[in-house]
Amino acid sequence: MPLSLLKNLIFVFKNRNKQGINHIPGDIHYCILALIGCKSVLTIHDLVFIKNSKKHFDRFFKYLLWLYLPVKLASRVICISENTKNEVLKYVKIRNIEIINNPIDPAFVYSKKEFNSVNPTILHIGTGWNKNLKRTIMALQDIPCHLRIVGKLNEEIITLLKCGKIEYSNVFNLTDEEIRQEYINCDIVNFPSEYEGFGMPVIEGQATGRVVLTSYIEPIIEVSGGAVEFVNPLQIESIRNGYLHIISDKQHRDKLIRNGLENVKRFSVQSIEKQYMVLYKTI
Repeated sequence: MPLSLLKNLIFVFKNRNKQGINHIPGDIHYCILALIGCKSVLTIHDLVFIKNSKKHFDRFFKYLLWLYLPVKLASRVICISENTKNEVLKYVKIRNIEIINNPIDPAFVYSKKEFNSVNPTILHIGTGWNKNLKRTIMALQDIPCHLRIVGKLNEEIITLLKCGKIEYSNVFNLTDEEIRQEYINCDIVNFPSEYEGFGMPVIEGQATGRVVLTSYIEPIIEVSGGAVEFVNPLQIESIRNGYLHIISDKQHRDKLIRNGLENVKRFSVQSIEKQYMVLYKTI
């Protein structure tokens, strides 16, 4: 067992609440091993830790310590979306599982901005394998815009941007406030992901009052409330047509923004807090 895991287990064991409820809100699922005999809640955001494991031993190690044992030992398992719940149940059959969505940071508030239909700023958050940046770049060729990318770029992506003659800028290691400002500055939030556990940028964009282009996949269908420009993330032409539709149709944009602002109300901190308080009282 890696030393960092052992240190975390020791810390949790020493600080466990024997009379109350111990809640592991994600990532360090294995720490529930230090809570045996205590009331515990485990929140699972996604199963990317398994999907990212290429070697058989690493995959089994993550499955055992991050999924199987934690969900079997937890008093209650919380998934942040129906999609995550269904994925968990494919691997482990349990009954003590339910859905409570992630809340949105109340700092994300509506900020009015005149849409730049001549040269819109398209905000792309994340450069991981699932964020679909390559197809985004290919879909944007010959569309006048400024692509604002948050996340470190590798040489392959930089070459693709240059070959496609994409006007772009790149930032990373931003503070929370700087991230919020990126949403305010943009015209379109770009999120054509291939895989997500929830899709927080979708509701962050909606809360800011920006039109969101995203994938027609779960859990984004569930989370977005349909108030987005849906595309097929595996088809460059579909992504491209989505941009063109947003840029050319003001009535469509305005409708998506209105519906998006309505959709995010269900993700307020107050709403999610009430659901957790009800849950805690049942354990």
